[in-house]
Amino acid sequence: MCRHLAYLGPPARLADLLFDPPHALAHQAWAPRDMRGGGTINADGFGVGWFAGETPIRYRSAMPIWSDAALPALAAATTSGAILAAVRSATAGMPVVETAAAPFLDGRWLISHNGVVRGFPGSLAGLAAELPVQELLTLEAPTDSAALSRYIGHHLRAGKPVDEVVATLVAEIRTTAPGSRLNLLLTDGEQIIASTAGHSLSVRATAGAVLVASEPLDDDPAWRPVPDNHLLIATSTDVSLGEV
Repeated sequence: MCRHLAYLGPPARLADLLFDPPHALAHQAWAPRDMRGGGTINADGFGVGWFAGETPIRYRSAMPIWSDAALPALAAATTSGAILAAVRSATAGMPVVETAAAPFLDGRWLISHNGVVRGFPGSLAGLAAELPVQELLTLEAPTDSAALSRYIGHHLRAGKPVDEVVATLVAEIRTTAPGSRLNLLLTDGEQIIASTAGHSLSVRATAGAVLVASEPLDDDPAWRPVPDNHLLIATSTDVSLGEV
């Protein structure tokens, strides 16, 4: 399955998360430590999103992160106080295309999904029925992750609280598609929302900064595992956990 991370805090270089740490996201792409549920490497695309002021920007590709010759220089030169990035291991039968790589974008929200919805697409039919047809016809890719991201974005645009939207989505899919894995990760540049449902996640909170990642990027003792079946809500100065 995929690996993803999100950061909030003082401006950091993309390289500080993607390349420089000993177990940075680019390293996790080819040498992940905890791919529970399937997969061996994350070679089916990648994406990184960051905020320039209030504007979210994305850079995505269908190629493995280690084969993009332009990315290291871009990552070394780009700084932001809010970053979300992911490397992809595609579920069998789903396309390997740039638009299938997280982060997905809906308004100000960058969204990633690490996992799989069992029985897709049929198992999502009930949830999809809540969306206008135009929303379904403009999915970024015909994948479970793109559909989940559009569902989340639709309800956020309707004014529902983000923690409620994510918790409700996880609960409903557990019922309609048992055995699904639903590690969701979102940021609007001001907060991070993450669920753990079948995959690993860790958090490192330091003075004025928080980093959430599928796997720790280094051996810093400040890293803490997030228990399975939990919802994390974080700002740069506060982290809270609750069951989901």
